[in-house]
Amino acid sequence: MRTVIVTGAAGAIGRALIDVLADGPYRLALVDVPGAALEEARVAARVEAVALESMLDSPSECARVAAACGDVVYGLVHLAGVYQPDPELAHDPGVWDRAIRHNLTNAYDMVTAVADRLDPGVPGRMIFISSAAFTRGSTGHVAYSAAKGGLVGMVRALSRRYGQRALVNALAPGVIDSPMPRHLIAARGEQLLAEIPLGRFGQPREVAAVIRFLLSDDASYITGQLIHVDGGMVNS
Repeated sequence: MRTVIVTGAAGAIGRALIDVLADGPYRLALVDVPGAALEEARVAARVEAVALESMLDSPSECARVAAACGDVVYGLVHLAGVYQPDPELAHDPGVWDRAIRHNLTNAYDMVTAVADRLDPGVPGRMIFISSAAFTRGSTGHVAYSAAKGGLVGMVRALSRRYGQRALVNALAPGVIDSPMPRHLIAARGEQLLAEIPLGRFGQPREVAAVIRFLLSDDASYITGQLIHVDGGMVNS
């Protein structure tokens, strides 16, 4: 069995990923903030899964999580993050700090914690979630856009650093019908739909399916890439 760590596992994309990985050769380590949602995600899993409560708020905490997953890790799927508007920019400095801490720094710390546990006999997988907020620029979420752009730079550097040891890629979802962007959909839904060539919002499972592909052996020649899962929004 291949151990895959999924951070942010109790979110909409995390739950969808747990479902689509049911037919794969995976053992899942599900990581999220403490609460009932994480245990519900574990119970819903149709493969072997453990639930690990963590805020991922320090290098030592990320190391603790990685150690709890076993000596050998095949994959890291980093979904954890926060999405907070910053209409006042630096007049509310806490928004920037939270965006970088909980979208970018925790990813860097998880890579550090997991890297030495990668199976030396098979290329591992590291998959990160960027955003259309980076690819297009979100005027109301500047700090979030910057953090998600930082992830893409990290992915490109790590793909070169790890070479054959690990395939490192990122996804940039567009507007996905899930709780995180629901306030955005409520405020500007019709305008957003007009900017999406496919004419609809994405579903969490459509993002999860691409992650499943990147975890599989079929993705063996893909690394250092940013894959848009946005209904064509980035080109509109």
